[in-house]
Amino acid sequence: QVQLVESGGGLVQTGGSLRLACVVSGSDFLINAMGWYRQAPGKRREMVAIIWRGGNTNYADSLKGRFTISRDNAKNTVYLQMNSLKPEDTAVYYCYVEAGRVPGIFYAYWGQGTQVTVSS
Repeated sequence: QVQLVESGGGLVQTGGSLRLACVVSGSDFLINAMGWYRQAPGKRREMVAIIWRGGNTNYADSLKGRFTISRDNAKNTVYLQMNSLKPEDTAVYYCYVEAGRVPGIFYAYWGQGTQVTVSS
């Protein structure tokens, strides 16, 4: 079974930075895409950033330039560096992974979420 454990959330003032991390554990699996989604109160979950195994990335347009996603394949870990945070970035951030045991067949897995709160 693939398990995701997130860390790094918390309370920060406007303009501050946070770095989220998500460690993926389990046995005998391949990881394709890794990423982050977020969900603010009363809103739908939205994609923040995704990074594929080869390093290609995709960001939500509104977050380009402030957020940076990276991954360490050797550690099965994905990071999200968040800079110049704004109150509207307040949300629960969820780690997302596409993983599987057969090349080309991947399933989606989600972390439990980590709260990010940006005070004004």
